[in-house]
Amino acid sequence: MKGEVSSDHPIWVYFSEAIHDSLHTRMGVGDSDDVEVYLTTMMVEFLHRDQIYGIRDAAGRPIEEVTEMVREGDIRLNADSFDREREVHRHIGDFLLFWSGVFPEFLQFMKAPTSRDALLDVTRQGQFSYHVASTFDHDPYAAEAQILRKLSERFDLYRHGLSLVRASFEGFARQEWMNGFDC
Repeated sequence: MKGEVSSDHPIWVYFSEAIHDSLHTRMGVGDSDDVEVYLTTMMVEFLHRDQIYGIRDAAGRPIEEVTEMVREGDIRLNADSFDREREVHRHIGDFLLFWSGVFPEFLQFMKAPTSRDALLDVTRQGQFSYHVASTFDHDPYAAEAQILRKLSERFDLYRHGLSLVRASFEGFARQEWMNGFDC
C-alpha cells in the first residue's frame, strides 16, 4: 500500500483507534495488530476515489465492476504477470471488504439487475481474492501474505469490525451535530 498519510496524521490516528476499538475492545479479536494496521492503511487510502477504483485496464480506464476486475486479474485473460494477478486480487478483497463493511448500502447499486456483478457473492469473492493474493508468500510479499490469509479466513469478522467503525463515525457525526445545538 502506498501509505501517503503518516501514522501521526489525525485521520490515520482516528481510523487506527476506531479499528482497534472495534476489533480488539468490542469484538475481542486478539492477535490482529497486523490486520489493524493493514485496515487502517486501506481506510486512509480509500478516502480517495482514485484508490477505490485503482485497478485500471490496458487503456488506463478505471475498472468499476468486480467481474471486470476478476478478468483483469486473471493471468489467462488480461493480467500480464503474476505480480499483476496478486495486485488485482488484493485490491478486489480490499474493495469488497470496504464496501460491504463500511458502506453496505452501496452493494445494492453494485448488484443491480443490469450490473454484471448482480450475481456476485461478495463474501465468497472477497475470501477467494484475498486467498489468491495470500499465496504469493515469497519476497517481497511474504509479510503481507499472512495478513491476506487472515482476511480471507475471517472476511465476515473483519467486515463486521468495519461496520462498527462506520457506526463510530456516524455516532461521532451525530454527537458533533447535537453539540452545536442548545438542547
